[in-house]
Amino acid sequence: MIAIIIFFLAHWYLSLFSQTFFLHRYGAHKMFVMTKFWERFFFIFTWLTQGSSFLSPRAYAILHRMHHEYSDTERDPHSPHFSNNIFSMMFKTWKIFTNINKQEYQKLNIDEKFRKDLPEWNFVDTVGSSWTSRIIWGTAYGLFYIYFADHWTLFLLLPIHFFMGPVHGAIVNWCGHKLGYANYDNNDKSKNSLVIDILLGGELYQNNHHKYANRPNFATKWFEFDITYPIIKLLSWVRIIRLNTVTA
Repeated sequence: MIAIIIFFLAHWYLSLFSQTFFLHRYGAHKMFVMTKFWERFFFIFTWLTQGSSFLSPRAYAILHRMHHEYSDTERDPHSPHFSNNIFSMMFKTWKIFTNINKQEYQKLNIDEKFRKDLPEWNFVDTVGSSWTSRIIWGTAYGLFYIYFADHWTLFLLLPIHFFMGPVHGAIVNWCGHKLGYANYDNNDKSKNSLVIDILLGGELYQNNHHKYANRPNFATKWFEFDITYPIIKLLSWVRIIRLNTVTA
């Protein structure tokens, strides 16, 4: 059981870091810059940590920029206020994401401004998004559980492994626009879900983030703490990245 718990937590937080650091703060918002070498390093890191649920950095960036532009309106690709439940929201988001990944921009009526300065590496995008890659990763997770799981209930965690990236996104988008408190009036329904943010690496400070979209530290009040931000500062200090914005 200990091996399963360690594996689950490692997959959860490493996949989460790839999403919040590389896909979100770098790909969608360009809060910092990095060399082509490090960009490709984090492309591969994202594929390795997200595994079967790999999310294309290019498609993620476009989808997320649309979310900020149309937050909690009918054009928002994943507002919880236009879906009956979290699963229908996930399905709607996945359909839009898939079409963006196919670069069907005209079909979706996606403005060109969302498609500028994107992280691009077609090879990893193609491999990571392929069913072959997803099945291989899923099989590897299953074999690990077969070897180490000592009770059948542990296998109930496998679907989370299979869909780890979308699970993180769904929790953030549902809770971050439904539950919690607001520090700022952003003309949307974004919230800070403080109590459960320890599970989401700063991503649940949605109200703060929608107020200061390009600020790498998602916490703004004394009682808030964005656990990803110190890692960003460390990576900046060792010159792996260079921050673009003034931080507080």
